[in-house]
Amino acid sequence: MNTYRIGPIRPPSEAQSLLLQVTCGCTWNKCKFCNLYRHTKFRTYTIDSIKEDIDCMAAYAEKAEKHRRADGTWDIAAINAELAAMGEEEQNCYYLVAMWLMGGGKSVFLQDGNTLALSGGKLTEVLRYLRQTFPQIERITSYGRAENLSRVSAEEFAELKEAGLDRIHSGYESGSDKVLAFVNKGVTAEQQIQAGQNIKAGGLELSVYFMPGLGGKTLSKDNALGMAKVVSQVNPDFVRVRTACIKPGTEIYEDYQQGRLILCSDDEKVKEIRLLITETKGVKTRLVSDHIVNLLQAVKGRLDTDKEKMLAVIDEYLQLPEEEKKLFQMARRTGRVVSLKEMWKISTEDKAAFLRLIRENIEDEWTEKMNALAGRYI
Repeated sequence: MNTYRIGPIRPPSEAQSLLLQVTCGCTWNKCKFCNLYRHTKFRTYTIDSIKEDIDCMAAYAEKAEKHRRADGTWDIAAINAELAAMGEEEQNCYYLVAMWLMGGGKSVFLQDGNTLALSGGKLTEVLRYLRQTFPQIERITSYGRAENLSRVSAEEFAELKEAGLDRIHSGYESGSDKVLAFVNKGVTAEQQIQAGQNIKAGGLELSVYFMPGLGGKTLSKDNALGMAKVVSQVNPDFVRVRTACIKPGTEIYEDYQQGRLILCSDDEKVKEIRLLITETKGVKTRLVSDHIVNLLQAVKGRLDTDKEKMLAVIDEYLQLPEEEKKLFQMARRTGRVVSLKEMWKISTEDKAAFLRLIRENIEDEWTEKMNALAGRYI
């Protein structure tokens, strides 16, 4: 069988989605904290080639559907046998489609980093063809860069909505112009607000991302307050927390090595989230913590009705004795626990080993160690 293109990333919330690549790379590709596309030249794909990929997906879907039993269950052994007879690229394509159907076959994510760079008319044609080919689809989502999105009118977003697009994910990262300039994001807070307001006016859902710790200690407060201001003016459907991890090989890591960035501790990053929650006003936005890099994944809820609940989780952590906080950080960063309520799961041997590390490391070394551990998941 033929194969179709599959890009490198998608949001965690799109884990059950079919992945359709309509562009390759990122139009900006200069953010200091990201090197995912650094050696990839941005390009858009032709409408015909995207339709060919959709047709290829449909062929794999037809192949998989033959193994859906009358009671709705699947003959997994038969699918595995077919996979075993395929080459690696065919396996990847067939597996993705089969798993998508087994998960309900309801959502599609358009790749790569800035799909909305595909001109409106072309994207509209893609969306309609995709919906026509897979009429069971309930949600189509995409990444979009705020700087590009700010130049799209509410009417154009409404046209995309009518064609079948439901949600846009946008990596705002911060709402502070100082932080945005420092990390070379190539966008301003005003452009983020304009983009968000137009998306919402066009009837689309908007999911924006916030990176606590991105500005380091110096800009920590600016980072949170700026994001609170942007969220208050946009009222996005979701703010997804993606705690900043400063990784070797990125320009921001060079800033750290040369003293231009002082790493935020886990406590300081948590306090940024607390400040975002307290200072965001008049929105129904849902705060989501759906990534393993976040220390407190239990901090989630609506910013109009669940503030006290979220602040209680944060304050429970912040009020712990210093050694207990670090013990939780270590347990979390090594995958032993998800929340404070699970600390009982840590073995006596692990706890003793963690406490030795805690007592051996001075504060700056500990912050660097936690940053490195969290960075393994990016």
